[in-house]
Amino acid sequence: MFTTTRQHRTGDDTGGPEHEGPVVRVRDLECAYGDFRAVRGVSFDIAPGELFALLGTNGAGKTTTIEALEGFRRPVGGSVRLFGRDPRREQRALRGRVNAVLQESGTFADLTVAETVGLARRVHTRPRGTEEVLDRVGLADRAGVRVRQLSGGQKRRLDLALAVVTRPEVLLLDEPTTGMDPEARRSTWNLITDLAAEGVAILLTTHYLEEAERLADRLALMHRGRIEVEGRLAEVLAGWGDRITFRTPATAPAPPALPDSEVEAVEADGRRAVTYTVLEGDPVHRAHGAMAALTAWADRERVGLEELALHRASLEDVFLNVADGHEIPTPEGVSR
Repeated sequence: MFTTTRQHRTGDDTGGPEHEGPVVRVRDLECAYGDFRAVRGVSFDIAPGELFALLGTNGAGKTTTIEALEGFRRPVGGSVRLFGRDPRREQRALRGRVNAVLQESGTFADLTVAETVGLARRVHTRPRGTEEVLDRVGLADRAGVRVRQLSGGQKRRLDLALAVVTRPEVLLLDEPTTGMDPEARRSTWNLITDLAAEGVAILLTTHYLEEAERLADRLALMHRGRIEVEGRLAEVLAGWGDRITFRTPATAPAPPALPDSEVEAVEADGRRAVTYTVLEGDPVHRAHGAMAALTAWADRERVGLEELALHRASLEDVFLNVADGHEIPTPEGVSR
């Protein structure tokens, strides 16, 4: 997973002052559709060279948040700033410095792929070359093909080409790999990682949890318009705990108390299913310590631990529990 971030000062093409610190700043953002609040008090920052993943179920408010950052959606409360500027009121100052891959494309079906990129190049002052861009998104061999002849995944790659051609300093990616085959998705991951390494601040929404695990420096999980948990992946998972599971005959000695662990035992049909959840202690070593104590007990009591397994917490565990409205632990470094 790419974890390096670059803190640098960013110049202003419009002659304004340079900007220090996070280039994306969202504070207490509120967005509404009539009486319905789609986004309720969302706050986060993104620094240059950092990839921030915004996750959540459909309707959580992710796309609405991106629309506010693009200047397409007027907040009813709070603020969004890019390089210290309001994207709704100062679009000209941000032109070329911010770009996006949105869920719906605005390309012309009868233009070729190369013509589409060429059209985007003509309206920007320092674009990348057409061949360079198409090579980076894996469409070099489709340059002469009309847009309407592309597959869904190829159209998403063209959308990405139109975003990176402008050399953006902030890139907003709303489910950019939807419809791509596994090979194209991994190539796109490599491109996104390269852009972050070049200092681009990236906001990513995705339904592919592996994508967030692979790419994100930090992530947040939204539910019903609010961020329920935010932090680095290791920090988020640390609060969820590790699980040790096994089975024994119901007649075996009761499972022992283990340090920094909670135990649950369920008996049915003469068998006992046991689950330990290890929540406290150093996340790197706590499961090892609990497992060692458990196996020592089993040796003393001559108890066979059938189907013994250690399950590390996954992002899917946290995601599903956020979606179900469950309380999520918040260890040090993780915000709610």
